[in-house]
Amino acid sequence: MQIRFYNSLTKRLELFESLKLGVVSMYSCGPTVYDLAHIGNFRTFLFGDLLRRFLELVGYRVDHVMNITDVGHMTDGEEDRMTQAAARMKENKKSGRVAEGAVENPDDPYQIAEYYTQAFLADAKKLGYKIAFEYPQRVPKATNHIAGMQEMIGELIRRGHAYVADDGVVYFSVESFPDYGKLSGNTLDNLQSGAGGRVSEENQSRKRHPADFMLWKPDRHHIMKWDSPWGVGYPGWHIECSVMARKLLQRDVIDIHTGGEDLIFPHHECEIAQSCGATGNKRFANFWLHARFLFVNGEKMSKSKGTFYTARDVFEGKVTGKPVHPAVLRYELTKAHYRTNLDFSEKGLQDSAIAVRRMIEMRQSLEQRTGGQAAAVDLTHPLLERFAKALADDLNIAEALAIVNQFVRTEHRDPYEALGVWKRINSVLAVAPIHEGLNYDDADDSAGSEEEALRQAEQWCRELDAARKEKNYSRADELRKKIQDAGFEVRTGKDGTTIQRVLV
Repeated sequence: MQIRFYNSLTKRLELFESLKLGVVSMYSCGPTVYDLAHIGNFRTFLFGDLLRRFLELVGYRVDHVMNITDVGHMTDGEEDRMTQAAARMKENKKSGRVAEGAVENPDDPYQIAEYYTQAFLADAKKLGYKIAFEYPQRVPKATNHIAGMQEMIGELIRRGHAYVADDGVVYFSVESFPDYGKLSGNTLDNLQSGAGGRVSEENQSRKRHPADFMLWKPDRHHIMKWDSPWGVGYPGWHIECSVMARKLLQRDVIDIHTGGEDLIFPHHECEIAQSCGATGNKRFANFWLHARFLFVNGEKMSKSKGTFYTARDVFEGKVTGKPVHPAVLRYELTKAHYRTNLDFSEKGLQDSAIAVRRMIEMRQSLEQRTGGQAAAVDLTHPLLERFAKALADDLNIAEALAIVNQFVRTEHRDPYEALGVWKRINSVLAVAPIHEGLNYDDADDSAGSEEEALRQAEQWCRELDAARKEKNYSRADELRKKIQDAGFEVRTGKDGTTIQRVLV
């Protein structure tokens, strides 16, 4: 099967072939852990998850790495983001929004970073993001790789790609790398300020070119600092990804790098310059894939307009007025093509809930008919072949979902085969159920509490049926309300009472 992806580096669709037969090396830019991740972040993360799952469906082993940026980003004239997070954490502790003991010392940036790292992982696991279950082996923290960053900076200096300015700051020299700007379409003539916009006018005058970007800054007063050959200080924004991708993937050139379109410049442009400068290779990643922005009701997310939502906001009902099942949010964030803007809305969530409900009910019906026994199927199955071919066309999720929705509405004469087909489809979509194939031992406590809630609700169902049999209708009504209050739909028929988790 031929696979084509749109490569942001070359600005065209290209045939994908991995550098190593049967194995894909893939790096995704992860969260900066000074706050909770919002739905725009997760739109990008889940696009990467969909890509990985598709590649696994067609037979690749995917070596996937995602970083945790737990080093504050400096902006002249503004506080470091970890300092801002510390102030926010103190307010949250006072108001009770953060549990007692969750962060003992808000002035300790490592505690702040760990708190938001664990919050991100918990949200990511709820959404079935596979790599979150591979923490910490495949999800490195930047602060654990400072030595590697310093080593790469030293190599860049030795190769003539970096220099120490007269104020002690180490900069990458963009003029030393002729391909700088190729990814973003920028030219050096048009770049009049430091990449990333984090350098003051005073510091600009110390650089050889206005676009030179910081690799290391000496600053004994910074909230997070380390010894280095260039003085006590902290690394620049971009160096961590070059170092951690190389270290964990054990490659100088990788197959795929993913991220949001906001990272194309300066972050990914600078990653390419650093990595190629340090290794001497022409490329850092063969394919660069970027997800477009998420909008809310046709506009950018806005705190002032009340349309800025974290994943937890959605789970807890801030958008819809009642809790939203993670499978619904996952479906909503992945149902649009990654190279189109996703317009998030309450109506969209409701539509996604209907689609997910159909998938769950079909799965349950097939499980009941087969006793959970599925036939072995592969990509030679006509429907699976169509599904995979759709995704092989630059992750054409719209076509893939059209195939899936037709399958869901079909009467399945062979339920064993149908269940086998669905399991392969769901290994990519991950909605019915969301955690299929993932190890619950590594998941957050929500998985166990959900199972417990289901067992309790099923027990109430049996008691409700017994009460109806005894014509104790007041007791039956009481039990029905209990089940509904626990977040389940209740259906009573000739075969007894059944329940279904309310999705939205």
